[in-house]
Amino acid sequence: MRGSRSDVPVTVEMAGVEIREVEWGEMNVALEQFPEGVSTEPLFKGLPDDRCQCPHWGYVLKGHIVVRYKDHDEHLRAGDVYYLSPGHTTYFEEPTEIVEFSPRGEYQKTVEVAARNMAAMQEG
Repeated sequence: MRGSRSDVPVTVEMAGVEIREVEWGEMNVALEQFPEGVSTEPLFKGLPDDRCQCPHWGYVLKGHIVVRYKDHDEHLRAGDVYYLSPGHTTYFEEPTEIVEFSPRGEYQKTVEVAARNMAAMQEG
């Protein structure tokens, strides 16, 4: 299997955020772009500890991400390969592009909560 930016459908496009996703077997594959200053924290309200509970593996193509866990922060920069364990939020210090892989079932549960929170933020 292969995919390029033009092959993978856009699932989120708003306020400078673009997420393109496809399911390959038991994995969700995402090409993601975030502008400087975006925090994912509000999206995870309602999940345990109000944090993402899905593990992710990925590669930072461009930018700087602060990954916030309950007890520490990690910094990811262009060229870094990463694993995010459950219980995190993210903050994008500068315009960032990543390629990310997540287990399909847990990812879908997280996306359902994030979509509800995003819709509520847009209404309010």
